[in-house]
Amino acid sequence: MPATCTTPAPRHALHRGLAALALCCAMAVAGCAPQGGTPPDRARRDLAPLAPAKSFARAHPVAPARANADIARDFLDLHFRLESGTELAVFSRFEGPITLRVTGRPSAGLMRDLEALIARLRREAGLRISLTTTKDANITIEAVSRKAIRQASPRAACFVVPNVTSLKEFRRNKRRPATNWANLRQRTRLAIFVPNDVSAQETRDCLHEEIAQAIGPLNDLYRLSDSVFNDDNVHTVLTGFDMLILRATYAPELRTGMRRAEVAARLPAILARMNPAGHNRAARPLPATPRSWIRATEGALSPGVSREARLAAAHRGAAIARDLGWQDHRRAFNHYILGRILQREDPVLAQRHFETALSYLQGSHDSPILRARIATRMAAFDITRGAGRQALARITPSLPVAARSENAVLLSTLMLLQAEALDLEGQTDAARAVRLDSEGWARYGFGSDWAVRGAMREIAALAPPR
Repeated sequence: MPATCTTPAPRHALHRGLAALALCCAMAVAGCAPQGGTPPDRARRDLAPLAPAKSFARAHPVAPARANADIARDFLDLHFRLESGTELAVFSRFEGPITLRVTGRPSAGLMRDLEALIARLRREAGLRISLTTTKDANITIEAVSRKAIRQASPRAACFVVPNVTSLKEFRRNKRRPATNWANLRQRTRLAIFVPNDVSAQETRDCLHEEIAQAIGPLNDLYRLSDSVFNDDNVHTVLTGFDMLILRATYAPELRTGMRRAEVAARLPAILARMNPAGHNRAARPLPATPRSWIRATEGALSPGVSREARLAAAHRGAAIARDLGWQDHRRAFNHYILGRILQREDPVLAQRHFETALSYLQGSHDSPILRARIATRMAAFDITRGAGRQALARITPSLPVAARSENAVLLSTLMLLQAEALDLEGQTDAARAVRLDSEGWARYGFGSDWAVRGAMREIAALAPPR
């Protein structure tokens, strides 16, 4: 992207695709599943009306378990560097209360999810943030079509820009210094562009990530296993770590214009006050993530390139992680990517990569939500082999993880897989109840009826004929 473009890097471009998770998961192994006609009960399900969409009632943030010394390093790297590696000269934030307004054509549910997010930011991050209808709002959220967003920024599904209030204004100023984050010295006026023709979950995820960037850090770090400030997109809503970072961002000891050394000098006292549990923990800093690994990982996830190119990039990323001696979630992510790419052509080898990924998700480097994503892939393979009990053993512990992370796509996918596994075990009544319960979450996560039914059909096709 041009140096003067919208964000340090498009947060949703490489592997957002959450609404495609179940379809990709199912289709990747469907080729090795036995083929047969559509059973009558499955045909009836295709014709039955779907349950209404559900939504998550409340957040379940988990406080970070790292030492404050490590969190201070994360804070500085998040605030004083862009994803491109460009160093930022000064710290910036909004000074005073923050106001937001919504323009364009917001989709159904956007205001509900936005108000829930604002309530969290007030409660968990202590921010003075509120909605307004006035044109002088600090942040304008414009809801437009996905096509309009891609025309403005081809690799992004949603993005945030400084010093504009509309997509029309951004197009006029796209290559001017004012819209370049690297030139930002203070924050007074920003615009966020979110799609209005996607699922409710994708719009909500955009709100969380882009508002967090609008008011807080501009960088993403792959070394963070518990944050939306990470281009792996494993987390889709703001976590306890993220809220701590935002709370510290607006600490009274800090102000716009400070240099890195000035902020660093004040952070220990700020974090001791805000996160006392981390004050006496021993620092265990993860090594920095080299650009070579980032390029390889992004290449493995890039849409529009051949499978061979993605597989080669995935192997390069895994080799870099191996040579660096990593034993953390980043190395697990490499093997997860390899498993995803290989699952259709070589499902057995893919399973081995998933098992290897799980072996690196241990102790302080664990990522329960990544474990749950791996579980969908492994359980899908189990179902193709008729191993219902083994699939259930993978799915059951992942269900509460998906619910706590407010990921309706993942939750509904796990539930649909659970229903197929229960059918394999002869528990048809339980399977029917789970399948019905999954529909409301699928409506929130996938959006349109055709996408929901498509996911249901693909997952149902995994099971061998009975």
